Amino acid sequence: MEKPKSTLISLVIPVFNEGRGLEQLYREVEATVQAAGLQVEIVFVDDGSSDETWPEISRLANADSRVMGIKFRKNFGKSAALNAGFKAARGEILVTLDSDLQDDPAEIPKLLAKLDEGYDLVSGWKKRRFDPWHKVIPSRIFNWLVGVLSGLKLHDHNCGLKAYRVQVVREIVLYGELHRFATLMALARGFRVTENEVRHRPRVYGHSKYGALRFVKGLLDLLTVGFLGSFSHRPLHLLGGVGLFAFALGGSALAYLAGLWLAGYQPLGQRPILIYAVAALLLGAQMLTIGILAELITSRLASLQGLGQTEYSITEQVGRDRKEETEHV
Repeated sequence: MEKPKSTLISLVIPVFNEGRGLEQLYREVEATVQAAGLQVEIVFVDDGSSDETWPEISRLANADSRVMGIKFRKNFGKSAALNAGFKAARGEILVTLDSDLQDDPAEIPKLLAKLDEGYDLVSGWKKRRFDPWHKVIPSRIFNWLVGVLSGLKLHDHNCGLKAYRVQVVREIVLYGELHRFATLMALARGFRVTENEVRHRPRVYGHSKYGALRFVKGLLDLLTVGFLGSFSHRPLHLLGGVGLFAFALGGSALAYLAGLWLAGYQPLGQRPILIYAVAALLLGAQMLTIGILAELITSRLASLQGLGQTEYSITEQVGRDRKEETEHV
């Protein structure tokens, strides 16, 4: 189905020390937009770059009114950059892509066509990857594991090239490194998620920003997403449930030992069950306490979000007729 000409599409592009390739990326985006007849805006988010990234973004914004630039005070991470871009975007559809030229802008119309089939989020699938083996193999294992544990079996959850309906980005909150699980977070909110094969290209400039710990961090983040999907607004239901179970187990064991003591089976100090019972009671008390603290933190974060607090700090903005702004966090 052909995209209505009036539909504004926001391209959100996080950038970190990729200044040398921005001109080429812009020209490729422009060629794709012209060929497909799309109405777009381009939101570059400079995630604390130390090279020529910001001057290049400023130059593009001054030359093209469709380009907007947001500059962070320091490196806050890709999730924060995406959040800032999502907040600034005005389009009904948002497309994200990486700035290292490995994502091909010519693939954008394919994602939009897939979105028109009734999906809310379409993630790219880099079927043929031009990355070193020590990145490809762990990535494939990780994506398989995510599919097994979550039930959403995509080949590439972390592909930077994605298309979202605006309703999705309004409801999911990315922080830390949870951008790689945007698909799972959208699914947890009831949105329709799928993938579409896209072309991947060899890196031209710079180097990968991810190290060997990425796999381990990803597994921990997967646990976070699972927790957020079910217990983000009621952490005491999980932690308190575990605490009550441990407390009941320890209490039952102590009651059993008390019965033995009253029956004359003494001494009880050498019985291993005594140690286990006391440990269970302590664990139960700790889990209940942590659950209550988690509820307090959740309530506090909700109030901060209501006040407009963010996890990043913007030092400058260009484009879209905006004056330079300073935003404190």
